[in-house]
Amino acid sequence: MPRQKAPRTPAPSSAAGRGPQRGAGAATGRASSGTSAQAGGTRKNSSTAVVVSLGKRIRGVNRNFVLLLSITLFLVAFGIVMVLSSSSVEEFAGGNSVSGRFVSQATFAALGIPLMLFASRMPLRFWKRIAWPALIGAVILQGLVFTPLGVEVNGNVAWIDLGFTTMQPAEALKVALVLWLGLILGRKQGKLHIGKEVAVPILPVLGLSFGVMALSKDLGTMIVVGALVLGALYFGGVASKFLWLAGAIAVAAALLLSVFSDNRMARITNFFGGDVDYETWGWQSAHGLYALAAGGLFGAGLGNSKAKWSWLPEADNDFIFAIIGEELGLVGALIVIGVFVLLAVVLVRIYHEAEDWTAKTIVGAVTTWLIFQAFVNIAVVIGFLPVLGVPLPLVSSGGSALITTLFAIGIVLSIARNPKRSESRT
Repeated sequence: MPRQKAPRTPAPSSAAGRGPQRGAGAATGRASSGTSAQAGGTRKNSSTAVVVSLGKRIRGVNRNFVLLLSITLFLVAFGIVMVLSSSSVEEFAGGNSVSGRFVSQATFAALGIPLMLFASRMPLRFWKRIAWPALIGAVILQGLVFTPLGVEVNGNVAWIDLGFTTMQPAEALKVALVLWLGLILGRKQGKLHIGKEVAVPILPVLGLSFGVMALSKDLGTMIVVGALVLGALYFGGVASKFLWLAGAIAVAAALLLSVFSDNRMARITNFFGGDVDYETWGWQSAHGLYALAAGGLFGAGLGNSKAKWSWLPEADNDFIFAIIGEELGLVGALIVIGVFVLLAVVLVRIYHEAEDWTAKTIVGAVTTWLIFQAFVNIAVVIGFLPVLGVPLPLVSSGGSALITTLFAIGIVLSIARNPKRSESRT
């Protein structure tokens, strides 16, 4: 039978046309009650009002918010699967459960995702208020690596032992610097072409932060944090002359730290000299390339890697991209790269939609952090850079890195939720 037209009632249509507003659900309910009364209480009009309410709720969600959340969840789920595949053999050889690192990574994801969603609900004024306390707490936490809680791994004292797990404080410092730089640069808009305004208090705070990290000897993390800071300065509107100066200082500091480390200097000189000792400095890079070559176009199949059989060190962490290339082939590796490119596009769109300069700086810093870190990780695996010990964001194993990265994305999600809301007065 042909569908009968419902009686024309102006209230529901006008409410739907105004877009999402606070209390819109209640207004729609009142309008639908009046409509039902006019139409003799028919159930058809009542159901129509519900459909309009749901449509308004769906249309009210920012597209960039949905895209960023979807990409993040995909990378986390994909990473958990790849951690299981790449770590199972070494876990078994070490007398542990085959799924030990998988369970650990899944547990941290189960903690990090609700934390990300909680952060996505916070207003921008909340991040401004906690910026200074977060920075102070993160610097103190970084200093704990020099106490009996500190744990040394491969010559780097960059972890603290919490009893039930280990934590890398530099990951928390990344988030704290993102918030703090967003706060300071947001307040100094219009003055960032003046040297004194840029230097104070940014220069002494960054000097303290990098000084504490330098003592831990983790050059890879310092390079990522340095890129994060440069990204915040660039996206925050600092004059280009100061950006060039900051970049030159960062390069000089990285070279200086490399000179005073025999391990790093050997890796760098061997890499650029072309005469790499296969049994020592060249082992990890060589087997990473072997894994990529063995994958071919479509890969050996999920779980069928040979490099993970104790041939490739850090197969589930720094070199997980090599296992991806071996098991999923060139196609799988390109898809992963494509997802990170899409992530960059979405983050840049969120940056351009944001109106508050604190929000812009935060998004720009997080964008630089995630995309630069992904670039360095993949570049190391394919032999474009010397080994730096940088994990692939959201994919590599590592609980503290996963949780802090998800939390940082949650902050960006909170900005994407309300990009037009300016809170510069707070």
